[in-house]
Amino acid sequence: MTQDWPQRPGWKSSIDLLKAETGTKINLGEMPAEGVTRCRAAWGRLAERQTCVVHGDANNLGNIRMTADRVALIDWDESHVDVPDLDLVLPHNAAGLEPDAYEIAAQASAAWEAAVCWDDDYAVRRLAEVRAP
Repeated sequence: MTQDWPQRPGWKSSIDLLKAETGTKINLGEMPAEGVTRCRAAWGRLAERQTCVVHGDANNLGNIRMTADRVALIDWDESHVDVPDLDLVLPHNAAGLEPDAYEIAAQASAAWEAAVCWDDDYAVRRLAEVRAP
């Protein structure tokens, strides 16, 4: 339903950041060049995918509310237009992605989180999960 929505002002998608240096909370100029290369390689694997609005922090279990009949996401402050695979990297592959698709999405998601949070311990750990191209 949100495939043709415009991007939030000032935000960039992972695909935009294949060429752009800044956007959202990301400034790739602050990251080590080798880290930027790894992030862009991970995002590049998503380049031909359709985009839509993504939550942006769906793997944070505190943002998921469940009842017997519903699942809801709260805390949409990180939402933006991007590749939906980034939201589908859920614990234990709960979205049911094929193994290769899950690995591609997991790498892209780790790269996104590293870039968004760059220069704290969490970001360094997430970048360490992103394989070299």
